[in-house]
Amino acid sequence: MVLLDDEFRARLSATAIATEACLDAVLTDVPAEGEIARPGRLVEAMRYAALGGGKRLRPFLASETARLFGSEETGALRIGAAIECLHCYSLVHDDLPAMDDDDLRRGKPTLHRAFDEATAILAGDALQTLAFDLMADPATHADPLVRAELVLGLARASGLGGMAGGQMLDLQAEAETPDEASIRRLQAMKTGALIRLSCEAGAILGRASPEDRARIRRFGEIIGLAFQLADDILDETATAEALGKATGKDSSRGKGTLVGLHGVARARAMLDDLVAEAEALLAPYGARAKTLAAAARFVADREA
Repeated sequence: MVLLDDEFRARLSATAIATEACLDAVLTDVPAEGEIARPGRLVEAMRYAALGGGKRLRPFLASETARLFGSEETGALRIGAAIECLHCYSLVHDDLPAMDDDDLRRGKPTLHRAFDEATAILAGDALQTLAFDLMADPATHADPLVRAELVLGLARASGLGGMAGGQMLDLQAEAETPDEASIRRLQAMKTGALIRLSCEAGAILGRASPEDRARIRRFGEIIGLAFQLADDILDETATAEALGKATGKDSSRGKGTLVGLHGVARARAMLDDLVAEAEALLAPYGARAKTLAAAARFVADREA
């Protein structure tokens, strides 16, 4: 297990470094073909939001799933960078005064505090559209049908019936008392949809069979639920210094979470059950899926 853990962390770190380099290369003030100009302040704000932070778990899941199905590394890296742009946009907008009104993200001032609110809104908008730009670019995959499926998947995971819809439900949860089914639906949309796509995108890139796609999609759903459950536990038990962001905000606002519903001890037991299910789903792939299996445990056991 120690050897596996070392290998997993090395692969996670390598993916984070490669993703950082990819984002650094595309977030420049040099206009792409068809663009007119890139305002320097907007580029600076986008770089502030997207570079120099985060574990890059979503790019890692995309990369490892693509590897599982024998896909090319360059395409998976670009997919991961696209998903990370979408994820970073969501954090920028989620931190705004009209949303969660946070002052700290990844141990530094949130974008609207470091720049201003209008710039933060525009930077989030531009990161969102850049995500689709990266997905649709022929450099990601030569087959336009594969690219179209990736773009559709990103739109469905991030939009009305995915992340944005989940954020709406999250805001409504402050004024309501949701039951467990409602909490699970909210979390599957707000957090889980993009994580699920990160896994399935690698399978799309690798042209996996429908059966494999369904298995990996379910794996992604479990990882998404485990990620949010671990996040909610940390929100109750960790310090702001350890997390690099404010803690205890969900309970103070009366938002419904599985931790609030069942308590920390029961939530941790639920995490163990999710990890076991994730590992069982990957069992047919044997040693080829060992780093993905390790990712499930990493998500559950993380401390930040």
